[in-house]
Amino acid sequence: MQVDLIETFLDLMETRSFNRTAERLNITQSTVSHRVKALEAQFNRKLFTRNKGGTVPTASGLRFLDYAKALQNQWHEATRAVASAGALERSMRLGIQHDLAHAFAGQWVAAIRRELPATEIYMEADYSNQMNRDLAAGELDLAILYTPHYLPDLHYERIGELHYVLVSTEARDMAGVKPETYIRSSYSPAFDRAHRLALPHLSAASLAAGQNMAIIGLLRSLGGAAFVTAATAERLSHDGIAAIVDDAPVIPQAIYAATSLRTRHAHQHRKIIGAMQGLLFEP
Repeated sequence: MQVDLIETFLDLMETRSFNRTAERLNITQSTVSHRVKALEAQFNRKLFTRNKGGTVPTASGLRFLDYAKALQNQWHEATRAVASAGALERSMRLGIQHDLAHAFAGQWVAAIRRELPATEIYMEADYSNQMNRDLAAGELDLAILYTPHYLPDLHYERIGELHYVLVSTEARDMAGVKPETYIRSSYSPAFDRAHRLALPHLSAASLAAGQNMAIIGLLRSLGGAAFVTAATAERLSHDGIAAIVDDAPVIPQAIYAATSLRTRHAHQHRKIIGAMQGLLFEP
């Protein structure tokens, strides 16, 4: 399989510009044209038309798009599997939301190693947007994330939720929380919507962050109030850094497991997802 033809086609579907694709792939425009022509020759069909308005995919190009994504995905999986072949039987590349990594990464990997001792594990913490893109491109095999994008080749399932609790260095009730020192947590679009509905008067704060660890650092340095994970709230309260605001709403954040459609029922994927579910539902 000539994967460079597939990758050029997919990039051109995004940019709709031969010049832009050449720049992004660090090749010449003539090379882009040659690759497209080579692909069109294999199908005996035009995949793009070019006019004054730019580059437009034909009906054949649009039909080929989903298959091209699947081919690219399988190629990346095959490349990783062959390159990392050794004593271990399988390899898995896992993504996990930043806040979940802070809370569960060590326990999760330990559980996976117990269930799948012959599997090589690579794990990285990231945000949902990037993990969705990496899954679609075949760069990740499975991800635990906050925001599904419901892309055509991906499968999402809700596996639990995390609770965020309001803490403050200044107050123990909502009446004492000051908008001018409030730090707005922005963990996901769903969290933002729930926050706006529950606390509209605090949604226009001048300072915001999207990671639990960053919020902790801001609270330690600047003081004020902010939503953090329930476990973090307990630690901050225990250490005397911030108090839990007793009459504040608790905001839940849904957690999803994401895989490709092709592997959603695979044995090792189910084991890995089950390991995270076990941690989320521990008392």
